[in-house]
Amino acid sequence: MNAQTERLTLTGAAGAIEAVRDSAVLADGMAAPRGVAIIAHPHPLFGGTMDNKVVQTIARAFVHCGWTAVRFNFRGVGATAGVHDDGQGELQDLLAVIEQVAPAAEGQRIALAGFSFGAFVTSHALAALWPEGRVDTAVLVGTAASRFAVAPVPPEAHQRTLVVHGEADDTVPLSAVMDWARPQILPVTVIPAGGHFFHGQLPLLKNLVVRHLQAAA
Repeated sequence: MNAQTERLTLTGAAGAIEAVRDSAVLADGMAAPRGVAIIAHPHPLFGGTMDNKVVQTIARAFVHCGWTAVRFNFRGVGATAGVHDDGQGELQDLLAVIEQVAPAAEGQRIALAGFSFGAFVTSHALAALWPEGRVDTAVLVGTAASRFAVAPVPPEAHQRTLVVHGEADDTVPLSAVMDWARPQILPVTVIPAGGHFFHGQLPLLKNLVVRHLQAAA
């Protein structure tokens, strides 16, 4: 399966939002219509962008499984307007992207995914949208539970949510993610010796996401 990449300019509360859409394409050239996955990047003040390798790896996993993957820059990053807003404005950005690339009126299946700070923001979008029946599955990687108030995953969404963390993550300790997950009895997939950016282990991360998506199909 190949991918067609398209650059987008969307609109958010702070102005323009820079985004990239990778569309899964079947051998006959017809787009595979499994749904749209929206993937959020790590902390903007520490070099996080939609081109982060972990974010791109997650996007490739979704495309491999027949989804359209949309990556975007939070406010103040790249060509996206605005300034960093500690997660509140970034949640507005994420919700604005979702509504433009997968409008509720079209009834399209959507998936939510995020890495690090992006997983924190995604958790709040998941909590807001899951009751509406719009979200099919979720992927949270390197969730920044030591630095931000990550939202609990709705109980009904547990079986359709993959949480992945590196055992040796020195940016967000595994213990912080376990402290967040434990009260929810939410499973966490731990990559042995994995660091925050999964250096040398991105193929394994991709395979874990693919396996989750195939199981949830």
